[in-house]
Amino acid sequence: MRLTIDTIPSAGFQAQIDATFGAGKVRAVEPGSPPGDAEVLLHVLAPVTAEAIAASPSLRLIQKLGVGVNTIALEAAKARGIAVCNMPGVNAQAVAECALTLLLAVLRRTVSLDAATRAGRWAVPSDVLDDMGEIAGRTIGLVGMGNSAERLARALEALGATVIFTARAPRGNARRRQVALPELLAEADVVSLHVPLTDETANMVDPLAMKRGAVLINVARGGLVNEARLAEALRSGHLRGAGLDVFATEPVDRADPLLALPNVVVSPHVAWQTPETLGRSLAAAAENVRRLAAGEPLLNQVI
Repeated sequence: MRLTIDTIPSAGFQAQIDATFGAGKVRAVEPGSPPGDAEVLLHVLAPVTAEAIAASPSLRLIQKLGVGVNTIALEAAKARGIAVCNMPGVNAQAVAECALTLLLAVLRRTVSLDAATRAGRWAVPSDVLDDMGEIAGRTIGLVGMGNSAERLARALEALGATVIFTARAPRGNARRRQVALPELLAEADVVSLHVPLTDETANMVDPLAMKRGAVLINVARGGLVNEARLAEALRSGHLRGAGLDVFATEPVDRADPLLALPNVVVSPHVAWQTPETLGRSLAAAAENVRRLAAGEPLLNQVI
């Protein structure tokens, strides 16, 4: 079976691909380019457009190495009878750990303190000291309660936080309270996003509707947040800070106003990306490739 992949983020990932499928068995294509005569496209982040799908007559499966499928032209794939599969939970541990890392970096001013220490400024300004804080005792709102949010919730509770959450369906939990989004935004000291980007969730979070002094963490999709209002909320002091692994437009423009703000900690959409996650992803992809070749039902088929 002919396989292609649209992104190889590291030499280690290439080695894992070769170990899983065999050296030279997976051909890399330029991000966004058609996979040519391939039957399977291993999709990381580069958009899979309707044009790319139309230019790929042999394509039978688009296998997302992760969860979100908003970067795939689903209707075009459906019209061609091309299966699209994802991997719920495969990156949950990595994403939860990244969300916690960003939150701690914002609360403890880690990035600015690192820069100051390296520059020889040992004394910490009093306003910085007064702005630092702990997780314990805070109310943390999780928008969405899927795999990554569940793991994050357990870690936060172990550190002494109270967790509230939103979910599409009622979920019973003796320790946590399920609330509507407006209530969560008004009450939470920290809001962390864990939902996919869809027509219904686009711009669902208005940062100016959040509690004054709160922190926003986004390891899901940039389009969930009104970024112009986020910059306004951060500049005005309405929000204490933000930790962002994702942006509405990626790669983010160096002139993006959010990058100029000292109370924002950023990373380049790598919450999911660890060698462990990549290994689990490739194992799951290999199983679906085997199933496709054998004519068996595919795992986690979206369409």
